[in-house]
Amino acid sequence: MHKNIIVDTSCLIILTKINELNLLRLLYSKVFVTNEIANEFGSELPDWVTVYPIERNNIKLLFESKIDRGEASAILLALTMPDSTIIMDDLKGRTFAKQFKLNVTGTIGVIIAAKNKNIILSIKPILDKIKETNFFISKEIEDAALMLAKEI
Repeated sequence: MHKNIIVDTSCLIILTKINELNLLRLLYSKVFVTNEIANEFGSELPDWVTVYPIERNNIKLLFESKIDRGEASAILLALTMPDSTIIMDDLKGRTFAKQFKLNVTGTIGVIIAAKNKNIILSIKPILDKIKETNFFISKEIEDAALMLAKEI
C-alpha cells in the first residue's frame, strides 16, 4: 500500500452520503486533499484529512484545460508526493493520471480494500447504500467488485 493517499471530491461526497467516510481513516489513518477538493466538498473535513495548497501555475492551468480542477489538483499533488495513490472515480481523470504512471483507485476500490483488511464484513450492503444515491454503479462493475471481494 502506498503511504500517501490523496482523495478526490467524489469519494468524500459518496462516503459522506452513506455515512461511511470513516472507512478512509480506518484504512489509511490519514489522507490528503487539495484546497480545490476541500472547496468542492463544501463541508468541514475531519482532522485526519490534511489540506495541501497547490500553486496556480502553467502546468495546473494546462491540466485544468483537460480535466476538472479538483482532479487536476489531485494529480499535481500526487506528482509532488512520492509513493502516492489517488482515490478518484471520474474515468477521464483516472485515464489522465495513469498517463503519468500514477497509482489510482476509486471509491469501490476503497470498499474492497476495507473488506480485504477485515474492516467491514461485506461490501454488498455498502454497494446497496451507494446505489440508493445518485452515484451510478453498472451491473458489470458491481459484479466485478463482488468477485474481487469474494462475495460471489
